[in-house]
Amino acid sequence: MSKERCFLHRSFVFLFRMMEMISQLNGKTAAVLTVCIYLAVINLIAFLLYGADKAKAKRGAWRIPEIVLIGISFLGGAAGAWLGMLAFRHKTRHLRFRILVPLALVLWIVFLVLGWKAFR
Repeated sequence: MSKERCFLHRSFVFLFRMMEMISQLNGKTAAVLTVCIYLAVINLIAFLLYGADKAKAKRGAWRIPEIVLIGISFLGGAAGAWLGMLAFRHKTRHLRFRILVPLALVLWIVFLVLGWKAFR
């Protein structure tokens, strides 16, 4: 088995075990944990996408489309995207990114606060 396939297999096994553990929790705890895991994963992906796009920009290679970079912010990866922008100094001059990524972050914070209040 190749390294990539082995890694994917271990990742799926890990996710399956996590899902089993979450399913054994009560409804509210499982929901909060699921949202936390989702946000952690999507923010990590966003951060890595910005790093990969910066590396590709330096090499002059094919780039990740801007709609993907902005879109992942609105899917929950705004904090990772913003940190990626700052850490890699990538897309910080583009007005579209300077407005939309923080806007997505604010919207997610509002969404989470309102969801938390309704959930309690």
